[in-house]
Amino acid sequence: MEETGERETVEGTIKSVVYHNEENGYTVLHVELPSEFELARAKEIAIVGKAQAVWEGEDVRATGRWVNDKVHGRQFRADDITCIAPKSIVGIERYLASGLIKGIGKVLARRIVETFGEETLHVLQFQSARLEEVPKLGKAKIRQIRESWHANETMRENMIFGQTYGISIAKMTKIVRKYGPDAIAIVKADPYRLCRDIWGIGFATADKIALSTGIPKDSPLRARASISHTLEQEAEEGGHCWTLENDLLLHANELTGIPVETLSAALEEELKAGSVVAESAASEPDAAVAVRRIYLRSLFQAERRTASRVVRILGTRASFRPIMPAPAIEWWEKQAGFHLAAEQSAALKRCLESKFSIITGGPGVGKTTIIRALVDIYSARKLKVVLAAPTGRAAKRMMESVGAPAQTIHRLLKWNPVTNRFSFDEDEPLEGDVFIFDETSMIDIRLADDLLAAVPPAAVVVWVGDTDQLPSVGAGSVLGDFIRSGSIATSRLDKIFRQDSAGLIVVNAHHVNAGEPLEVRHGDTDFYFVAIRDPQECLKRAIEFMTARIPRKFGLDPLQDVQVLTPMRRSLLGTESLNVELQKALNPTGDAIIRGGTTFRVGDRVMQLRNNYDKDVYNGDVGFVKSVDPSSRTMVVLFDGRPVGYDPGDLDELVLAYATTIHKSQGSEYPAVVVMIHTQHYVMLERNLLYTAITRGKKLVVLLGVPYAVNRAIETNTVRERRTGLADRIVAALGAREEAES
Repeated sequence: MEETGERETVEGTIKSVVYHNEENGYTVLHVELPSEFELARAKEIAIVGKAQAVWEGEDVRATGRWVNDKVHGRQFRADDITCIAPKSIVGIERYLASGLIKGIGKVLARRIVETFGEETLHVLQFQSARLEEVPKLGKAKIRQIRESWHANETMRENMIFGQTYGISIAKMTKIVRKYGPDAIAIVKADPYRLCRDIWGIGFATADKIALSTGIPKDSPLRARASISHTLEQEAEEGGHCWTLENDLLLHANELTGIPVETLSAALEEELKAGSVVAESAASEPDAAVAVRRIYLRSLFQAERRTASRVVRILGTRASFRPIMPAPAIEWWEKQAGFHLAAEQSAALKRCLESKFSIITGGPGVGKTTIIRALVDIYSARKLKVVLAAPTGRAAKRMMESVGAPAQTIHRLLKWNPVTNRFSFDEDEPLEGDVFIFDETSMIDIRLADDLLAAVPPAAVVVWVGDTDQLPSVGAGSVLGDFIRSGSIATSRLDKIFRQDSAGLIVVNAHHVNAGEPLEVRHGDTDFYFVAIRDPQECLKRAIEFMTARIPRKFGLDPLQDVQVLTPMRRSLLGTESLNVELQKALNPTGDAIIRGGTTFRVGDRVMQLRNNYDKDVYNGDVGFVKSVDPSSRTMVVLFDGRPVGYDPGDLDELVLAYATTIHKSQGSEYPAVVVMIHTQHYVMLERNLLYTAITRGKKLVVLLGVPYAVNRAIETNTVRERRTGLADRIVAALGAREEAES
């Protein structure tokens, strides 16, 4: 692109908005020039730059330089675009007729301008009662025009405010939806509310607004906000429920530069306000003096309630009539037509004898067989069995393998948008005698709290999961803490049963888990390792395997049956890059919506990034785009055949899902997976990551990457313990109950 002139300023009327990116403000305008402009011979020019909300018919002033674009020809590349009220009669009429003001079309726009002339905009802004002077304009129409004009002025102020601080129109729409017409005043009074209230807006954006509006760098408001934000980050990024006080203060100091003394005072204010909770941790190793664990209040309460609910279920043995295991197991084996192995029989026996039990182990060790036996045995005794799992895919797999209805935990609990909470809880428990939950390694402390609140105390609970998989995305380590408490009957299965003569998926999953090298065979098998060192070649082969080789050899649908997995979002072999290239290969054309650099088209596979209870879609749910409307920037996505609408403010909750991270694939199982393991992913290479990836494949696993990277993942068994207190709370609560009963 070649610059052709000095910096200058041009003015004109927007004839059309060719393109406007709501995320970054990038705009392409066709602008009609006034007759006195020296380049009036051009009549219309293209202006390219960043602008706030713009509409057809408005006048703009742009400062910049002329450039020659190789594709689009001569353009005015603007450093600054400012919207100004139209001055001419023609411009005012076009502005009003643009559809910006509800109730005003072309004919009425002409009548209004004929009545007020160049004063039209002044009348609408300050003397709207004078609209009665317009011929044949009724009171209802006048009221509609006045309301729309002032709503539009408020919206423009909101959008300009948002883009001044790097907040996209889509996110600003969410802010206005949350706070109402006084959004700007509310945000200016406490910008840090945005971190807590608006998904997708972080501390950096809120801090930028705060500092620019005059809030001092060492203000108590900023210090207190940094305390809560640091705890939120610890929960989101590390899965921790608590942080040691000294670590919290140091991290907040690194974030803000505020002196530790000021932050310490801010922490005390947060403690008084009840937003965070301190708990003595004098037993910390090597602690010379008593130290404090600092919790977000919500996580502290979730841990306490979960522990008490576990104890409540364990403590209702008076109403629990355990099934005699020996005859029940003998009956089931006769019904099933085969005998359980010794450790399976022992696990089933332990479940039948226990009020609350856990089954854990890797793939192919018989967890599903035990679930099926429990369902059959309890159902034969006319007891109601409830099956659920954290994700839709996990629930569907549970239903197919067990042969009984299953659903997601969120749908089991039923979110009520009116009360903004689940319909089933401690006061309104679920109906059922036996509750079996699968893929429980994915359940975080908040979901465990909600789930166990809704389980009737008299019910039997079975918690099934694999402790060697990646931990839950949310805070806590519920499955591990339950086991570590030593209070819940636990069966750990390790003998492989699900294995055919050519099958290597299960075998290699257990090899990885044991820190052993992968086993690879020549010829037809269900596990392939393709060594590729060059990242570009690795990317090319991933596309080739998903789009051509796997569908051709195994007869699988690339969109429905094949999933690419990778450790990271960024880098050439991250999800962002892979999704762009896979979309080009599988779904390259058609009507589209562009949001933040991502193009969504009809037929795209997409994933939900957060729990949206109003839409009844949850973090990790995968769907397919059914329709898009580029003009309104809305689209409809099918999740398990159910249509869900998305408006522009919701699009940031979706990403393309031809490729997804291994973390996001938890709880899902696919007919075929293509797994990328490369030195580009060095910092992520750990045993449980590779183990989780391999166990996502049901019929086929194709591993692409560098042998060294695979070996490093297998050898790196770093156990990142999450800072939680649930296990200790369960033990303490049980001890307190036993002491009270004695």
